[in-house]
Parts: sequence; structure tokens; C-alpha cells
Amino acid sequence: MREPDEIRGFSGIVGHRDVVSHIQNAIKTGKVSHAYILSGEKGSGKRLIATLFAMTLQCEEHGTDPCGQCTSCRKALSGNHPDIIYVTHEKPNSIGVDEIREQLVDDAAIRPYESPYKIYIVEEASKMTPQAQNALLKTIEEPPEYVIIILLAENTESLLPTVNSRCVNLSLKPVSDAEMKEYLMKQLHMPDYQAEIEAAFAQGNIGRAKRIAESSDFMETVNNAIRLMKRSRDLEVSDMIDAVRNLTKDRQETYDYLEIFDMWFRDVLLFKATKDVDGLLFREEINAIRERARISSYEGIEKIQEAIRTAGERLRANVNFDLTLELMFLTIKEN
Repeated sequence: MREPDEIRGFSGIVGHRDVVSHIQNAIKTGKVSHAYILSGEKGSGKRLIATLFAMTLQCEEHGTDPCGQCTSCRKALSGNHPDIIYVTHEKPNSIGVDEIREQLVDDAAIRPYESPYKIYIVEEASKMTPQAQNALLKTIEEPPEYVIIILLAENTESLLPTVNSRCVNLSLKPVSDAEMKEYLMKQLHMPDYQAEIEAAFAQGNIGRAKRIAESSDFMETVNNAIRLMKRSRDLEVSDMIDAVRNLTKDRQETYDYLEIFDMWFRDVLLFKATKDVDGLLFREEINAIRERARISSYEGIEKIQEAIRTAGERLRANVNFDLTLELMFLTIKEN
């Protein structure tokens, strides 16, 4: 059974070596700031890195990685550490001033119960109202010596400039396909071909990679999508719409199909331009890719890719499902 990433420590982090190096160096040199912003898209690993940071600072071994065995680490792993506080909020799209005051600002005046630090991790920090951010600002500007605040945000644009400027900003960039593939093969024991497809599909997002790796249906989705693309010149548009509707259980799975369609046409475009089979993601389907590259122009393939991406945007905006897919499949057939 695979060990939790928290137990493996920072070595369990896929990618983000610059962020990990910064954190570990700060711990080693004793130059830990009182306030950090960890930014990156959902699923990029912000919460895991923040948790490991907090665990390491509280660890009784005082190293640059949590030992995972001491009393402090065991409490952190079980979610019961009294000096590692995850700030929660009731409204799904907003963190209010009362929540920040009660869970962080007022609580920060109380010394740690048993550890060197009192560490506050604010998830979805970009949802803090301006009033909540202003309430937090004084604690960031004049923190008790034992307080460390870690804000997790998908982007920093909705954070006040005064908050941004007083925090150390660490941005999580997409993980490379090579690192992602290695992780999927070594840690999740994926076969080479499947790992390559899933790494490309994850687009540098480790959370997304884990979601599809844990899905028993993902490769079936890939195969169904490829079958549709191989037959797209022959099938009626209505048949293709029905196929997607019947094959998908929810909106997310529909987005997965669109992403695979886009990946397919990236292969078609790449082969048309280079005739290089080794660079293809779906190289096992080279005959179908070669035929599509022969009959579609460069401009036509670009139109198809644009139509696929537009379909995704329209579905997210709740435009009619059938109309959205009809326009996309017509473009695929005509080009």
C-alpha cells in the first residue's frame, strides 16, 4: 500500500523543487517568515506543502523534513495538532471577517499549547472579503513571535496589495510531463503508455493526475473518445452527440472527453508537421492519425481545436449541451 505523501515528507512532493528548496532553506537557516502565500491552481499541491511545512516546524526532531514518528507529527497526521490550525468557513464562496477574527486574529493572542509555533493555514484565501483581509492585516504586520500564517490561494489577484506585499509569495508552477509520468509509473505503478497519456492529460496538475489515476474508467474514456474521433468523418452529428451523452455520467466526464479530443488533434497536427511517430501521444493509433493528417489542412485542424476549446467554455457557461456539441462536431466533420 502506498504511504501518504505527508509521511514521505518533502521527498513525496512531485515537482515544485524551487518552492520546497526555499522552505527547507528557511527552516535550516532559521529565517522563517511570519506570513506566506502559496499560490497555484486547485489540485497543485498547496495544502500538502503547507501541511508539511507546518509539521516540519513543529517536529520534535528539528530537521528540514517532518520525522513522521514523534508525538507532534503523529498529532498533525491525525489532524489533531492543537498548534496547527486550519481556518474554516461556512459560506462556500466567502470567508468573512468574523471567521478570521474568531479563528485567527483573536486566537493568535493565545500562546502555543505545546509547540514552538502556532501555525494558521487559510485555505481558499482568495475568498476572504476585503474586511476579513483588513482584519488579518494587523496580525500579519505585527504578529506575535510564535505565529506563522500560510495563505493558500488559486490566484493572488483578489488579495489586497497590502496583504500581498507583506507575505512571502511562493507560486506553484505546473509539474513537467516527465516528472508526472515518473510519479505515475513509480508511485502509482502505471504502465508506460497509460502513464504518458495520463501525464499529458493532467497538464501539470498533480491533483488531477491522482484523480484520473484512481479512476477505473479513465482509460475506457480515452478509448471511447479515440473511437469517436476515428469515426468522426462517417458518423452523423446526432449519433456523436448521443454517444457522448450515453458515455458520460456527469459534466466533468464530458470535459474529459473534450480534452481527449483536443489531445487527439494535437497528435494529428504534430504528425502533419513533422511526420514523427515517436512524439505522438497516441502513437498506437498512427494509421488513423496519418489518415486524418492527410485529409485535414493545418487551418482546418486549428479550427477544430478552437471549436473543442470553445465547446468547453460554453458548457461551463451552461450553454445548451446539444447545441454546443453539434457546433463542435460539425466543425470536426467539415475540416
